[in-house]
Amino acid sequence: MKVAGIYSFNGGKEFIEENHSKLLEEVMLVIGKVDASKHFTKESAEKTMLGKTLYSPTSFNIAFDKEFQSLDWKKKRIKCDYPKEYYVDGYENDKEFRGAFREMDYLKDKLGIEVQFGKYSFMVYNVAAKMTIFHNLGYIDSGIEIVPVKKLVEEMSTGVSYFEQFVWDLEKRGVSNIDIPVLILGIIY
Repeated sequence: MKVAGIYSFNGGKEFIEENHSKLLEEVMLVIGKVDASKHFTKESAEKTMLGKTLYSPTSFNIAFDKEFQSLDWKKKRIKCDYPKEYYVDGYENDKEFRGAFREMDYLKDKLGIEVQFGKYSFMVYNVAAKMTIFHNLGYIDSGIEIVPVKKLVEEMSTGVSYFEQFVWDLEKRGVSNIDIPVLILGIIY
C-alpha cells in the first residue's frame, strides 16, 4: 500500500517529523509492506453488491498487526475504573464493569498509532478522545491515524469512512486546547 493523502492536525506532521522521524520511517515501511491485492478477499452479502469481491478490513488489520509487531510496536491497553459518585440519589449500580478498557493499536516511544477501517465515528473518537486520554495518562505525546482514502473505500463494504471525509470534519471542527499533534495518513492500494 502507499500513502495517498497527508493531513497535519494540530501540527502533527511537523511534530512527528521533528520528534519521531525514525518511527515515522517505520510507519511508512509498514504501509509499504502491506500488499492490498492479498486482501481483496471478502465476498459481499450486502443487497446492493451481493457476491461482489471487496477489500477486507479484517484482513487489512491482521496484515498491519503482523508488520507493526515485527518492528516491536506494542498494543497498549488501559483498564477503565468507572466512577460511581455521579449517580443520582436513589440509583445504585452495584455492578462492576469487569473487563472495561481502552486500547491503542500500537505504541512505541510515546508515539501512538491507530489503523482504522471502520465507521466514521471511530476515526473521530481516536483523534478527539482516545489519543487525548492516552496523552493525559502519559503514554503518548503525539499520534498517527492511518485510514483509507475514498477510492479504496469504494471497493469495501458500505459504512467504512475515509480520509477526505475525516479531514473535512477535522478542519470544520478546528483545534481545541486539549488536542494533541496527530498525523492523518490516507492510504490506497
